[in-house]
Amino acid sequence: MKPPVLFLCILLFCQSWAFEFVIDGEWEDELSGPLEQYHQSGRYRRNILTTEEEEDFEAIQGNDITVKSYKVESRITSRFVHTTVKSSVVNSGPNAQSIGFNVQIAKRAFINNFTMNVNGITFVGSVKEKTVARNLYAQARARGKAAGIVRTNSQAMETFKTEVHVPPGSKVEFELHYQEMLQRKLGYYTHTLHIQPGRLVPVLQVDVYIYEPIGIKSVTAPNTLGEQFADLTKITQSKDKAHIVFKPTLQQQRKCETCTESAVDGVFTVIYDVQRESNAGELQVSDGHFIQFFAPSDLSPLPKNIIFVIDVSGSMWGLKMKQTVEAMKSILDDLSMDDHFSVIDFNHNVRCWSEDLVPVSSIQVDEAKKYIQNIKPNGGTNINEALLRAVQILVKASSQGVIEPRSVSMIILVSDGDPTVGEIKLSNIQKNVKRVMKEEFSLFSLGIGFDVDFDFLERIAMDNRGIAQRIFANHDASEQLKEFYSQVSSPLLRSITIHFPESTVSDVTQNSFDKFFSGSEVIVAGKLQPTDLTTLQSFITASAANMDLNIQTEADIKKLDSELNSQQHSFPGFARQMWAYITVNQLLAERSLAPSANKKRKITQRILALAVEHQFVTPLTAMLVESQDQETVERLIADSPKDSKQGCCSGTTSLSGQLPLTNVVYTNPPWVMPTAPSTPNEAAGEQVLSVIPPVITSVDNDPHFIIHLPKTNMDICFNIDSKPGHILNLLSDTGKGFTINGQLVGSKKIKNNKINTYFGTISIYSKTDGVQVIIGTDRIELMEGMNNHSFSWGATVELMLNRMKVAIVKEQQVTVTIGEDISVMVLLHRVWKKHPVQVDFLGFYIPNENEYSSQVHGLIGQFTQEPEVKVYAVHEGADPKKKEAIMEVKGNKLAVTRGWQKDYRRDRKRGSDVFCWFVHNNGKGFIDGSYTSYILPRLDSFLPSL
Repeated sequence: MKPPVLFLCILLFCQSWAFEFVIDGEWEDELSGPLEQYHQSGRYRRNILTTEEEEDFEAIQGNDITVKSYKVESRITSRFVHTTVKSSVVNSGPNAQSIGFNVQIAKRAFINNFTMNVNGITFVGSVKEKTVARNLYAQARARGKAAGIVRTNSQAMETFKTEVHVPPGSKVEFELHYQEMLQRKLGYYTHTLHIQPGRLVPVLQVDVYIYEPIGIKSVTAPNTLGEQFADLTKITQSKDKAHIVFKPTLQQQRKCETCTESAVDGVFTVIYDVQRESNAGELQVSDGHFIQFFAPSDLSPLPKNIIFVIDVSGSMWGLKMKQTVEAMKSILDDLSMDDHFSVIDFNHNVRCWSEDLVPVSSIQVDEAKKYIQNIKPNGGTNINEALLRAVQILVKASSQGVIEPRSVSMIILVSDGDPTVGEIKLSNIQKNVKRVMKEEFSLFSLGIGFDVDFDFLERIAMDNRGIAQRIFANHDASEQLKEFYSQVSSPLLRSITIHFPESTVSDVTQNSFDKFFSGSEVIVAGKLQPTDLTTLQSFITASAANMDLNIQTEADIKKLDSELNSQQHSFPGFARQMWAYITVNQLLAERSLAPSANKKRKITQRILALAVEHQFVTPLTAMLVESQDQETVERLIADSPKDSKQGCCSGTTSLSGQLPLTNVVYTNPPWVMPTAPSTPNEAAGEQVLSVIPPVITSVDNDPHFIIHLPKTNMDICFNIDSKPGHILNLLSDTGKGFTINGQLVGSKKIKNNKINTYFGTISIYSKTDGVQVIIGTDRIELMEGMNNHSFSWGATVELMLNRMKVAIVKEQQVTVTIGEDISVMVLLHRVWKKHPVQVDFLGFYIPNENEYSSQVHGLIGQFTQEPEVKVYAVHEGADPKKKEAIMEVKGNKLAVTRGWQKDYRRDRKRGSDVFCWFVHNNGKGFIDGSYTSYILPRLDSFLPSL
């Protein structure tokens, strides 16, 4: 059996110059019924293909031909790829002959254009509905002219094949275009190109251009073509662009110095990832469409409850079983101590290593590995009972409280064949599993080899919030199994939803996701509605291991289009095509699960309309290739029928549904003043604060303390001149179980024989909750036991961690609330990065309404129990602008000066003046003891009794 083929065959006779298009293959029979009608007697017509059966592949086929050039160019813009393959060929032989142009592309890619020029006659492609193509095909065949398609399975690739029969001396130029969206797996995007010219080519060149507006973190092109090409790939990279070029000379292509055969035969690979300064992801707007990327990191994994269901029927005997056992032993070793698991193996019977979920321990893992090692494959295949037993174990564990509320429960099925025992009708098995599966459970299906109905495995996985993957039965099947497990082994989030303000967007793709796994990416796309807004906002909600997240992101509506227009090798229409690509794939997945013929027809019409509009060759459309010669209009047809063994929609994830578009707008506490007056964004649900916040207590700048005494309505100021690295206690309340400390950072240079110090880190630690929030000028860290979460200042995020609420306002402030009693705000001050003296620093603000215990203390905390203060003998000072006086406080008489400090809540650049009485000498006499008594060893330290 041959690899998957899109096959066009043309015969061009030199005498008559007439075209004859020869059919090779059949059209897909439309499947219009419900799920049960997908099967004839409950089965698919089946074919088996192994890698040994695949024919040798050559991009250009023919004898006595000269390949002038073979060029491949990919333009990647924001993870969306447009690839063009071009070749120029001459029939240099004495006779007429057939010349073939073959291109291997990923199954998840959509061909969207093909042109061919034969001796000056150009054929141009356009995508049509398959019914339209059928009529044109019938007309051509009636004239003895036709076109068609042959398609089978070969790993994750399909082959586009064109063959033209031309007279001697003829020049033929081929050009194929296809598009795909790169999927992030294990932290990277991988783009592959099959480069197999089959002969020496004077001009052989591969160019990959990457443009990522957010910035490129890393890019590599590992040598996968052979040792002799190790140093031939060149990479040029800047902040947001990269160019990868492979251009071997004719001599470098040879297998040996005197060989006439080409050594270029393999896969050209580019691997990269983008910069992610914020866990909010990236919102891009272009060409009337938007794309939201979301790939958070620095989050603690969720605990897993996992049931491995392994097919041990007779067909698994030999290499398949050996490699499955090898992979399972490695996977079991990778389980976390927070996980629970069990193992089910099945043939005609179903056996459980444990009837209950068991916690992971070295003893339990060793026992499970011994059990798997002793499995002897034999007998039939009872998939139905095995899956029902797995669900039963999870349901039992859930009802007994074994499953943690924030954990992830999943079943991983590994099978190489169709059911032969018990319930064998695939649609019934799908219904049975769907009926008993709880909403919080997921099913992942792994099909080994080609003797398995992969379409069924994909449908049953998608129907239960999972995905399916084919495992190819060759020497590296074990590595494929382990790699798949690695992709789902570290769930970071549950119940992810991405919303947008009402009336600002439409036609939004799937925006609700059951789970997010480390190293992957969530992508949502849609259209912009006509609006006067200059920015688009998105709101993301999700549940992590020990907290809830609310994240706000925004993007300028016009900025990216302006940038794209200035980029020479970008793909300006990427957002429009990417939205269509995602939508079509999700509709194909939805179509495969359609419960009725009527529902399926409606989905089909939507797919057809989109595929024709965006020129995608899908399982429901065909490409019509027409001559531009006005005198002789000739037609070829290429289509992409449904592959019953590969599945309807390779590369898509499970659909959890699209939720209504709602707003989740962060609102400041009433005492937090906006940093700058702004016009409210009514579309986003924002409101102007109508109440002027009262004066509060704060410490800001280098560092200036402002203590507000509400009873006397007086503000007292003092400075603390300590050393960089010192940790000062601001509030310590052993009664309420929390402490707030600040660590000093020094300026870059000495000024006036002094190094100014600022707070570079603020820590809020609640011993009662076991949670610490460490706010720095670069990142915000949340720690709970062994769970660590990290966020940048790059987005607006709201987090709930036990009783603690952390609200980050992008590049402005962090507000931390503990229960109903305590609220504090940390303000971010950014300076020019190349400033010769200043550094980024933090300000600290608290309202007087906070409620503390009687045990509260600290440089600020001691004044929550307001001391009696008397100021008298006010007189002119040395500085005529600053009066002087005597202050009586805590039994001390202090010389004080009338001055002012800054409150930066309203204006972070200039600040607002706060007039106060300034206490000299590090607040001596105003604070209890010496300021050195407030220096602590750790950020989570409580202040000892003074």
